[in-house]
Amino acid sequence: MFIADCQARLAFDLLAHTWNPVVLWALRHGPARPADLRRRVGGISSKVLNETLRRLEHHGLVTHRRYREAPPRVEYELTALGRTLLPAIEALGDWAHTHGDDVLAAQDRHD
Repeated sequence: MFIADCQARLAFDLLAHTWNPVVLWALRHGPARPADLRRRVGGISSKVLNETLRRLEHHGLVTHRRYREAPPRVEYELTALGRTLLPAIEALGDWAHTHGDDVLAAQDRHD
């Protein structure tokens, strides 16, 4: 049973948000500036990226570093906790690659 405050629900909620796993995956190779993340992700607006980064930081999955430069620079990076989600995200991506056409075909049959 998955009650409202159980640990599994927390993990499902983290991965269920459309942009959370995508942004986490985009950070897997190291720190990145917001503009670099937007290029890596594609299709995400600056506003949604900023909201996603703040949400991931709130959950302890991402951290940011501000550099005192002109112009100011900010980089985002996975925390150790954030890196622990990468295998789960990769597994979901592998599943989608293997079974995505089957899901689309089922949707077509249903419609």
